[in-house]
Amino acid sequence: MRGGLRRRPRHDDHHEEVAAVDLKIEAAFANLPLPGQTESGDLCLIKRVGKGTLLGVVDGLGHGQEAAAAAHAAIGALDRHSTEPLIDLVRRCRDALVGLRGVVLGLAYLDPQAATMAWLGIGNIGGVLLRADLGNRPSRITMVPNAGFIGGEPAHPTVRSVPLALGDTIILCSDGIRDGFAETLVLSNTPQEIADFVIARHLKGNDDALVLVARYVR
Repeated sequence: MRGGLRRRPRHDDHHEEVAAVDLKIEAAFANLPLPGQTESGDLCLIKRVGKGTLLGVVDGLGHGQEAAAAAHAAIGALDRHSTEPLIDLVRRCRDALVGLRGVVLGLAYLDPQAATMAWLGIGNIGGVLLRADLGNRPSRITMVPNAGFIGGEPAHPTVRSVPLALGDTIILCSDGIRDGFAETLVLSNTPQEIADFVIARHLKGNDDALVLVARYVR
């Protein structure tokens, strides 16, 4: 398959290195372009911000170079303005996409000291929080994204906050991944193993695909 599996962010390797030294949030991703394409329109950001970690998954509409250009512009805006609230980051992305294709987007800010996560989604982005303690109900929380996309009509996203416990796993993915992947996961696996498994077993095959996995660890 051309343009094979990618595990490192192409926009800036430094982001992944910063996340790697964070002893509270462990994160990894897998990214696969549409067969026949050399560049993915799905990108992600993993960045230490303050005492927490910002996660972002961006999916440029369609595929190919124009989708990739839009995704790079949005990721660049998230990176430059990463200290701002999630709602403001949506506006920053919209401003960066003038003259480009739109994107759909999933964002999460994980604060391990406060043991909370704030997240939002716009468009067909998947997100799920899986509890390490199955006795902690609900054992699974699914992100409910707002309709639309960034770059079209103004989006009015809703930020939701949920508590985190040690060992909880957060997954954000583009729509190149089929629904229902959460039921098949082995949560004792590492974030990288989970990301690789999801993209190998639940790939639609008709679009770019990206899976980002993060875990709250001691």
